[in-house]
Amino acid sequence: MTTFSGGAALEAKLAELAEKLGDGKTLRVGFLEGATYPDGQSVPMVAAANEYGDPAMNRPPRPFFRNMIAEKSPEWPQDIAKIAEATGYDAETMLGLMGEHIKGQLQGSIRDLMEPALSPVTIAKKGFSKPLIETSHMLNSVDYDIKDGV
Repeated sequence: MTTFSGGAALEAKLAELAEKLGDGKTLRVGFLEGATYPDGQSVPMVAAANEYGDPAMNRPPRPFFRNMIAEKSPEWPQDIAKIAEATGYDAETMLGLMGEHIKGQLQGSIRDLMEPALSPVTIAKKGFSKPLIETSHMLNSVDYDIKDGV
C-alpha cells in the first residue's frame, strides 16, 4: 500500500490523481436505455414494474434493485479504493472493474430474490416458482457503461 502524509507529498499525490481522473467520468449500472426484449418491450420498463410492482397486472413489488443498493452500497467506497489502487488509478479501467462488480451484485440480487413469492395460480401456469427469472432476459440485460463527465 502506498502511504504519504500531509503537506507537499499529499498535494502532489492529489494533483497526480486529479490528472489521471481528468474531467471526471460517470459509471452507470442497471438496465440501460435501448435494452429490449425480442418483441421490442423495454427492459428498463419491465425492471421498474418488477421493482415497484404493477397493480394493474396484480404484480407486487419485488425490490431487487433497492435491496441490493441498501445491502451492498456501504461496501462500495472500500471496493473502489482497492480497485483504484490495483489499477494505478486509471479511471477507465477502475470504473470498468467496478461496473462489472456492481453488475454481478445486481444479477445476484435478481437470482436470490424469493419474496414475495409467485401466486399459486402463476406457479401452476408457468410451471416454476422463482420470481423475476422467466426467460432470464432481464437478468442478462443488466449492464453498465462509463460516460465522460459527471
